[in-house]
Amino acid sequence: MNVKIDLPPITTNFVEPIDLTLEISNKLPSFPGSPRPQFISWADKKSDGYNLELIFLSSHTGTHLDAPYHFIEKGIKIDKIPLNRLVTSAILCNIRKGPNMPITRADIVTFEARKGKIPPNCAIIFGTGWSRNTARKDYFTKNPGLSPSAAKYLSEKRVSLIGIDSPSIDLGKDSKFSAHHLLLKSGILILENLCNLDKIQKTSFMLIVLPLKLKDATGSPVRAVAI
Repeated sequence: MNVKIDLPPITTNFVEPIDLTLEISNKLPSFPGSPRPQFISWADKKSDGYNLELIFLSSHTGTHLDAPYHFIEKGIKIDKIPLNRLVTSAILCNIRKGPNMPITRADIVTFEARKGKIPPNCAIIFGTGWSRNTARKDYFTKNPGLSPSAAKYLSEKRVSLIGIDSPSIDLGKDSKFSAHHLLLKSGILILENLCNLDKIQKTSFMLIVLPLKLKDATGSPVRAVAI
């Protein structure tokens, strides 16, 4: 019996996905005080019949997702985040910022005046241009981020996820992690260290963010993709 399996027409009106993820290697800059990723050879084809490496890295390495538990004691942990929050509609908000320049509430209100109101339960992704500076010594200490007023405004709008192309949603000089506390307390997921946002040609797009299912963890590296 010759039966043909019908595959879904994924090529119909299909747009090439855009990888928003930094490459993880031992050269990837790490948050001050955190270890750089290490790849340790464990087996090789000649001796063992296969190649295998061990990986040593922080759960907040590279492009990664913060679960509310990262700062909130009773917040949801990374393995409990529902998949429908990780495959979601997203809005790209390009607001170019330099060293230690905050994204303010006024910036977001101005964006809404031009593009339309940000709806609840969506993801909003901020393109500051800072991802070009990974080689800078001040990449982690002078990065742009959300001001407390902007974080509070987005919390009130009940967005589901906020992402940024810098290593932290907070300004590099904000040692109190003000935006982290405000957003994670509201259950908003935080996606950091994105790249290639300039390749997204539209204001709205489909975002796929897939963290590892790490039991009871505060966060995880992700593969982030725009469709």
